[in-house]
Amino acid sequence: MTFDKTRSPGMLASEIARLYAAALQRALQPWELSPGQFQALSELWTEDGLTQRQLAASLGVEQATMANTLGRMERDNLVARKPHPDDGRSQQIWLTEAARSLQLPASKAAAEADELVAAGLPSAERELFLSMLGRVASNLRLARTL
Repeated sequence: MTFDKTRSPGMLASEIARLYAAALQRALQPWELSPGQFQALSELWTEDGLTQRQLAASLGVEQATMANTLGRMERDNLVARKPHPDDGRSQQIWLTEAARSLQLPASKAAAEADELVAAGLPSAERELFLSMLGRVASNLRLARTL
């Protein structure tokens, strides 16, 4: 039996992820944001003041990866770290005005990159595709915890 990567859900998902990350990188280039920084900003635009641990868990990345991303974001004046009022060992991550000003243009750019993923799909197929992707992601998140 020969492995057929064109029939492998994992291989196709991996290719989609790689191509989407490149499209998102290009879309965010005018604001000098990486896809990882955009993901962190998206979480903070929803709920400012999360801890590094909360951000890492929410995005499904390692603590070290999140620390590096936040370090670059702090250097670029996108976030500020402040001591957590209830936990002296933690710091909360807060958006700066510079980061808040990026929400609309960066979100619009990301939406344009998203459009590339489902381009050419009729509305009903697009909805089915999104529903299926959501279920697949949920299955994989659950499998990670087992």
